Amino acid sequence: MEKLLIVDDEPKIREVIREYAEFNGYECDEAEDGMTAVGLCKLNDYDLIILDIMMPKLDGYSTCKEIKKIKDVPVIMLSARGEEYDKLFGFELGIDDYVVKPFSPKELMARIHAVLGRHHAPQAQEASDVLEFGGLTVNIAARTVSVDGKRVELTPKEYDLLFYLIENKNIALSRNQLLQDIWGYDFFGDDRTIDTHVKNLRNALGPYRNYIKTLRGVGYKFESDEM
Repeated sequence: MEKLLIVDDEPKIREVIREYAEFNGYECDEAEDGMTAVGLCKLNDYDLIILDIMMPKLDGYSTCKEIKKIKDVPVIMLSARGEEYDKLFGFELGIDDYVVKPFSPKELMARIHAVLGRHHAPQAQEASDVLEFGGLTVNIAARTVSVDGKRVELTPKEYDLLFYLIENKNIALSRNQLLQDIWGYDFFGDDRTIDTHVKNLRNALGPYRNYIKTLRGVGYKFESDEM
């Protein structure tokens, strides 16, 4: 049974989400603030976290940063604010989806299902050989990346983006295609989301950043002669 952590300072919202989540077969823990959520993540493993932005003690953005330091877990962020800046900032932190309050519990359940499906898909693949591109070593099945023998930590979406580019090596991929195939059809972001993630990914790859080529007016591709 997949386990969710519901983080919101409003008890009624936690209650509604929990009721629908348990009805859909999920196990749930709750936290009323960010500090409690971080503490629970240190003690337990969760398949997905539903995280409100406006909370006492530690806001959702800061909570997300702290959780990402210790766990690679997908996050759906809740907020009463629907401004583009808030969404983009959340996605830069590595969240997987953004839901504006008030929301439909049924829609939230659909988004949870979609995010979990995307997150578990790479893990469900059969073990494959380690891929090496010069000093860049990538193991898609294990979701690990190393640069010159040193492990680098990426956000969940940066992992997904790199793996998708490699799986479609030497193929031109439009920004729209990347958004649809990695973020999903229900994502409401724009091209800047892709550009931001590519920039962060290149920084993480360091001397091997040039494997990711920019195709002006189109999108990106992972270019390599290695088999």
